[in-house]
Formats: sequence, C-alpha cells, structure tokens
Amino acid sequence: MKYRHLFFDLDHTLWDYESNARSSLQYLYDNLDLKEKGVYDFDLFYKNYSVYNDKLWEEYRNGSIKQDVLRVKRMRLTLLDFKIADEALSEKMNVGFIDLLPTRTHVFPYCYEILDYLIDKKYILHLITNGFEEVQHSKLKYSGLTKYFTEVITSETSNSLKPNKEIFEFAFLKSNAKPEESIMLGDNIDVDIVGAMNAGIDQVFVNHVNASPIIKPTYTVYSLKELEDIF
Repeated sequence: MKYRHLFFDLDHTLWDYESNARSSLQYLYDNLDLKEKGVYDFDLFYKNYSVYNDKLWEEYRNGSIKQDVLRVKRMRLTLLDFKIADEALSEKMNVGFIDLLPTRTHVFPYCYEILDYLIDKKYILHLITNGFEEVQHSKLKYSGLTKYFTEVITSETSNSLKPNKEIFEFAFLKSNAKPEESIMLGDNIDVDIVGAMNAGIDQVFVNHVNASPIIKPTYTVYSLKELEDIF
C-alpha cells in the first residue's frame, strides 16, 4: 500500500456546500420575509452571496479579516446589492445561517460508499479543513460522517490555513503520519492541491465541476467513485 493516511477536505469535496448553503439561505429568505423587504429575486441573492463569500474567504485565508467579519460582511454586502442597509438584519441572517448550515446533510454522490470502501481497505482517514471548528464538527455529526475520520484538523486548532504547509505539518504530528505515506484529497486547486504540494505530499484533485486547472495534480477524479481506481 503506497498510501496509508488519506487527508480529505470537507466542504465542496465530500459535503455539498452549495446545496446546503442554498437550502439554508432559502429558509432564511422565506422566514425573514426578505422578498417583502426588497430582495426581489432569491436566485440573484444567492448568486451575489456566493461571490462575496468566495472573496471574503480568500481575504480570511490571507489573514486580512477575522472570522466574525467574514460571517456578517457576506450578509451585509449581499443585502446592500438590494439597497438594504440593515445591520440588525445582517446579524440575524448571520446567526440563522450559522445555526442552520451545519444541520444540512447533502453530500456528494457515492460519499458514504467510498468512505466505507476506504475504511474496509484499512486506510486511515483524516480531515484538513479551513472551516471553523464548531461548525465543521456539527456538519460531520449531522451528516453522519464523524465515524469515518480519525483526526479532524481545522484552521482554528492548527493556527494555520491551507495552503500553508504549517497546517499539514500539524496534521502529520497529530495523526502520526509520515508525508511519504500521506495524500491530500480536495476540490480546490489553490488551497488543497497547492497546499499539499507545499507540504511535499501527493494530491488528488476532486474535480466535481470539470475545471481545467493550469497546475497538474498527482491524480484527478471527476466523481468520488473514481477514487476506487486509485486506492
């Protein structure tokens, strides 16, 4: 067995963030009467939220903003696109979203099956995630994924973020894994794949969206089932 320790990303790799975030925001849209407040198009609202969320996460990874700023600002900016300047509403949406999101249970097709397959083949599975500690553990709990992972390394516990090599080095220490027997599996080229390269380990690019990256990972799969061809 070439690899022994498999380090997975969570959001967008196993746990379907897009579906879960959309359903959470749809619930808030309906229950906070956002249409009556001036948010006339939910699809546009979600599209704008996604753009701001991605940009703010990049700022968070770069150390430009803190966690609490990211959470409220993405709601505030999205509401401002509809000419709604309401700080209390932004905060209410932030709190509601953080409460709802981790309870959503959409995962990518073949998620449970591939994890069972890997466990049966005696691989040791871990997570390395830039997500927040409490939220990520709640996602795992509600979606029934907790049992699969020996170690869950978050940016908060490691005091680092992917793609920095320090979060991987922390993961190796915590899991007692050697780099040469480890591999990273994730959906984000700039975060997961470059991060693994920085740490000197092989990578699997889980390419759910059929992207065409410039960087060439060790392996690329387009569905979780294709991992059976590697492991």
